[in-house]
Amino acid sequence: MAGPLDGFRIIDLTTMISGPFATMTLADQGADVIKVETPGTGDLLRYAGPARGGISALFLTSNRNKRSVALDLKSDGGKRALTRLIEGADVLVQNFRPGALTRVGFDEPAVRRIRPDIVYASISGYGETGPYSHQRVYDPVIQAVSGLMSVQGGNSGPQFVSTVVPDKNASLTMAQAITAALLHRERTGEGQHVKLAMLDALVAWLWPDGMMNHTYIGDGVSAPMDLSAAYSEPMPTRDGVMVAAVISDAEWRGFCHAAERPDLLESEQYATLADRTANFADLMDLIRGITTGGTTAEWLERLDAHDVPCAPINSLTDVLTDPQIVTNGMVVERLHPTSGAFRDAEPAVSYSGTPSEVRCLAPQLGEHTEEVLREAGFNDADIRQLLADGAGA
Repeated sequence: MAGPLDGFRIIDLTTMISGPFATMTLADQGADVIKVETPGTGDLLRYAGPARGGISALFLTSNRNKRSVALDLKSDGGKRALTRLIEGADVLVQNFRPGALTRVGFDEPAVRRIRPDIVYASISGYGETGPYSHQRVYDPVIQAVSGLMSVQGGNSGPQFVSTVVPDKNASLTMAQAITAALLHRERTGEGQHVKLAMLDALVAWLWPDGMMNHTYIGDGVSAPMDLSAAYSEPMPTRDGVMVAAVISDAEWRGFCHAAERPDLLESEQYATLADRTANFADLMDLIRGITTGGTTAEWLERLDAHDVPCAPINSLTDVLTDPQIVTNGMVVERLHPTSGAFRDAEPAVSYSGTPSEVRCLAPQLGEHTEEVLREAGFNDADIRQLLADGAGA
């Protein structure tokens, strides 16, 4: 059985994480993703971080299920080749700075003249207009401007989140938006321009909890909640650390019984969710003081017996052997033809009728250039001429 996006072709002009992770999500769901890269260099992510066989771990796990075509879009041959690919495509995704593709003739109006019903998807850092729109963007600057660093640091001052949340959040937001635009096209026959700024995606993502103290306008609002009291440090035990979540009244009762502290149930300070919210920092200090009275294993068993959400704090190595993650089959081992054995995360979404699958692994730069051009209608002589004209490699 083919994936739910089988039959759709996507031209991927993106680099780094924000675009490639989005197009990989769609590729996992069955789309034919053609990754167009610059000859000689390709996506810079190929060279970032641990690498083997000419492919970095970051690139390897952000570009599976794609075919790589190397085209020089500044050359006439490269432009002819990309034009032909666009004619047979359903989606084009790009994350160049605003205006960059206009200079080589592949901005949205130009591409729509080639394929009127195409879904043209643009990911930018700040958006296409405004005082920051001209600036180069990487994940840390979006963490700073969006407020994520302030949320992460809490009362301790701004801190970076040690994973590329803005990039990956933008990726998943864009993948969903492209799917919605394709659904609209299936119903109406109309393509459209889907635009997403990494900054906008992260501000929207922060809002339910990170911005809750800045949601209501005017008076009559209860005291703000200090999330940093919950997330600033784990809960210490006699031999380590753990986490537990005591939110509902039933969970509060469960914690009190697990802790053998029924006296706390009489405290008006913590009687209801509203009371616990108003006294959240004090509550977390109280819980952390109690959890030092047992080992991590003892607490996890006792809390689970009273239906209180709890978990060990896994190291990155622990993640590989955690029994729930193993049961879910999320971490798998694969064998790349040039990079060798590696670990990868399976597609997270499961479909009963149209399963996601890993059909091929991350490609070498330009690995599929001739194959894809042949599919687009170029014969061998055409391809040799295109390559001679500087189209690709």
